Amino acid sequence: MNTSKEMKTKKLRAAGFTLVEIMIVVAIIGLLITVAVPKFGQMRKDAQQTACFMQLKQIDANKELWATKEKRSDGQTPSEDQLAVYFQDGFPSCPGGGEAYVIGAVGEKASCSTHGTITPKN
Repeated sequence: MNTSKEMKTKKLRAAGFTLVEIMIVVAIIGLLITVAVPKFGQMRKDAQQTACFMQLKQIDANKELWATKEKRSDGQTPSEDQLAVYFQDGFPSCPGGGEAYVIGAVGEKASCSTHGTITPKN
């Protein structure tokens, strides 16, 4: 016959996890972290580059708008202040930490000190 002490011991064993089970769970979590963290960093860089390229496209479009409104021809370069009025929050900066956007002349592509210029994808 089971005594109450033996029954308590069985209940305690059934309710807890063994050290091996805990170590396996920790190892699996560690493996998931080693896979996820580098991917997260790369995804962040990709998102910053995409945002930078979108801003470069906007700069190019606003250069054309400036040239049309100011009756300027290709080859003339607007300043950041002249283009800032065409942006809702002022002239943008690179989300990836680039030092500056190079506006370039009307008809040329703007570029970023970190991400370069926009190139068409094949």
